[in-house]
Amino acid sequence: MTDDALVIFTPSGKRGRFALGTPVLTAARQLGVDLDSVCGGRGICSKCQITPGYGEFSKHGVTVAEDALSEWNAVEDRYKRIRGLIDGRRLGCQAKVMGDVVIDVPPESQVHKQVVRKRVEAREIRMDPSVKLHFVEVAEPDMHDPSGDLERLSDALRDQWGVSQVTIDLPVLTMLQPILRKGEWKVTVALHQVADSDTPRIMHVWPGLYENSIYGVAVDLGSTTIAGHLCDLRSGAVVASSGLMNPQIRFGEDLMSRVSYSMMNPSGAGEMTAAVRQAMNTLFGQLCEEAGIDRGLIMDAVFVCNPVMHHLFLGIDPYELGQAPFALATSNAMRLTARDLDLVLHPAARVYLLPCIAGHVGADAAAVALSEAPDKSEDLMLVVDVGTNAEILLGNTTKVLACSSPTGPAFEGAQISSGQRAAPGAIERVEIDPVTKEPRFKVIGSDLWSDDPGFAAATATTG
Repeated sequence: MTDDALVIFTPSGKRGRFALGTPVLTAARQLGVDLDSVCGGRGICSKCQITPGYGEFSKHGVTVAEDALSEWNAVEDRYKRIRGLIDGRRLGCQAKVMGDVVIDVPPESQVHKQVVRKRVEAREIRMDPSVKLHFVEVAEPDMHDPSGDLERLSDALRDQWGVSQVTIDLPVLTMLQPILRKGEWKVTVALHQVADSDTPRIMHVWPGLYENSIYGVAVDLGSTTIAGHLCDLRSGAVVASSGLMNPQIRFGEDLMSRVSYSMMNPSGAGEMTAAVRQAMNTLFGQLCEEAGIDRGLIMDAVFVCNPVMHHLFLGIDPYELGQAPFALATSNAMRLTARDLDLVLHPAARVYLLPCIAGHVGADAAAVALSEAPDKSEDLMLVVDVGTNAEILLGNTTKVLACSSPTGPAFEGAQISSGQRAAPGAIERVEIDPVTKEPRFKVIGSDLWSDDPGFAAATATTG
């Protein structure tokens, strides 16, 4: 038995061997890992939270045993009891290395938070949201009409809005009667209907006239980053945008590494599913905080993702995507509820996942095809969506071909040996003067160009 152990940090990919009993925070500092701490390792600031991974990590060539870190101690127990600690998290200053281990540093524990930006582009489209609001006046019950409140609400929707038939979820039905009486039989109803052939579903009922907005969220679930845009379903405006790192990185930087982790560990797929769903709820919280709304007002959600992310998000083992012929569990679009996916939105919120095209050409490529419409171009059009996994489309009105290719570290920085991720101080824009040929640049975290007065002072803390 050796007296040291291999410690691997994600998402940075930094690794090193340390004596058994070394605190994780000490190992992080010696490797230059971006792990925060302001209390001097006393276990009171919560800045150094880490998430250890267990099982076989073929990408790193290491198997992590359950006892790879020291046992939970009294300091951590006290912290969790008083302030709370997410299940699976440890305090880096208290947990000690006792064996080979893979440790993820979550975004909130990083000193220089990574900046995730995926720009939203406004297009002129005809607004036709799947969730719409309808104000109705409902007939009051009397002794001569034995019909229920739901049936009379349905009659009002038919007579006043031409909605012939509706369905309702049980949680919404349970709150219907007090709302009708509070509104004195005048209510606003949120109806969800995707196609004319679908039966509209009552998602929410407000007493009286509800004049505020309801919201939908569009999410790009990438291998390395997750980006979301919050949209006002009445005006079509994007009211908030946010992004974060995909926490599945600790299981493998690229898609096949995650498929491999699922193959090697019986609970691997479930771990990755839980991680990404938790990240989704964090993202929704960020969007709602930016927009100043309650997440219960989000009633519709649309997701795009590559096939491996698609399967893991749905809770499907991606095993078959790791070997030819790369069979999908389903290539069709999916219509689900937020409850199906453990998403904390409106209780009746609907979720739509775009269809996948082929084994490794997913819903994200389908979204690109819808957005850029190469099938409507007379000229030959090449569309490339570059990320950890790149989607490539080539075609015109005659035919469109699609394929994918791993591009990972070159563009999104997983395990890079030079440079850095998109954090404050990273160069994000370069210009060359056409006359003098002199270059200048901007870095994340500063609005000044490198040749502007005060640039050095403004970037002194970020580099």
